[in-house]
Amino acid sequence: MSATGDVWSSFDHDPRLPANAPLRAADRDRDVIRTALATAYAEGRLDREEFDERSEQVTSARTLGELPPIIADLVPDRSIERHSSSLVGASPQELRRRAELHWQAERRNAVVGVLGASLVTWAIWLATSWSDGDFDPYFPWPLIVMALSLANLIRTVATKADSIEEGVRYLEKKQAKQLRSKRSEE
Repeated sequence: MSATGDVWSSFDHDPRLPANAPLRAADRDRDVIRTALATAYAEGRLDREEFDERSEQVTSARTLGELPPIIADLVPDRSIERHSSSLVGASPQELRRRAELHWQAERRNAVVGVLGASLVTWAIWLATSWSDGDFDPYFPWPLIVMALSLANLIRTVATKADSIEEGVRYLEKKQAKQLRSKRSEE
């Protein structure tokens, strides 16, 4: 594992989560931090004095919450794989950000649906309203299409919070599955 690698997925309980912060740190948890420090020292990002000082902090750490600050300037808060589909090292904030991005894409699709459907149906209606060089309008059926696509947009916007929470739950389940898969490979 490099110092900037996927340190956070090596923990049984993510020490960055406030709910896990008061839990007692195990030797395995301290070893993860020591490995990150040793890698940073080997890469020349820590001098001997800093390495020794931080190693002492790791040894004296009692809770998981005390561990992340020790390597905060050495390891990114979220996974390096943030541009891929892997969720293994994603923080809760990253999961929420991904869920929000998904909702924004749904909203954008709903807006495009309203505009696209409206333009196409009104263009058809206008084209079919011309007869023998005269404009002879008939029932404006594109209003029905507009109403339905607008209802979808309103639903999408109105359920923002629920959609994001549902997205976060889905991503958490997917993350747990990827973590189990990764651990079984090791």
